Amino acid sequence: MPGPIQSIHRAAEVLKLLAHGGAHQLSVGEIARALDLAKPTVHGILRTLQEVGFVEQEVEGGKYRLGAALFQIGTSYLDGNELRAKALNWSDSLAMRAREAVRIGVMHGRHVLVVHHVFRPDNSRQALETGALLPWHATALGKVLVAFGEWPDGELRAFTRHTLDAAALAAAVDEVRDRDWAYDLHELVEGEASVAAPIRDRRGVVVGAVGISGPVERLCESPDRPPRLELVSYVREAARSVSRELGGLSW
Repeated sequence: MPGPIQSIHRAAEVLKLLAHGGAHQLSVGEIARALDLAKPTVHGILRTLQEVGFVEQEVEGGKYRLGAALFQIGTSYLDGNELRAKALNWSDSLAMRAREAVRIGVMHGRHVLVVHHVFRPDNSRQALETGALLPWHATALGKVLVAFGEWPDGELRAFTRHTLDAAALAAAVDEVRDRDWAYDLHELVEGEASVAAPIRDRRGVVVGAVGISGPVERLCESPDRPPRLELVSYVREAARSVSRELGGLSW
């Protein structure tokens, strides 16, 4: 069998780097330094990716960012995801009941891939998170998915002083298996909390998780207490409803 094609591998690394850059564009020099490549090599890759619409270049400054064509491909994948399709109505209903933002996620390597995101039903300014990658260990979605899956390798980065270390996280994951839902409190963002529950398919296998997230003062009775039980019940009901849509047993 032939080995990997180096140029395609390098192009993929460039796209990953731009994706992790978020709202910040990167110059040829910045990309070259980050990937330890020669500037002419990076420039050639970027020109090719630009021609097919996978990257775009700023008119002023000349820096690069991900292009619209790449976003369309990602959206096509997400639209075709059975989990997302089955969960659309139930996630909207959950957002209305809980009055908070709703996210549906699946494991993607060491992260949680958000396959669907419903805005909090108010007039506040919010950013669409569909397609975002979240650290599994600092989110309720991730704890649910790992509790019923495999523990990913890799460093457990501390995002706040409340992010759990390996020992505390292992204990938390064990609790998730027992009670069938998870939460995080200040673990990813100070002052924010989330609740999530597993989505199961017809085999009873956990194929995703659904959850809500928002400020601690709205989700919890106090800053250091777990989320309110009525919100937990809303999330679990939504998870059961989506599971039934996927052929899961009623319970």
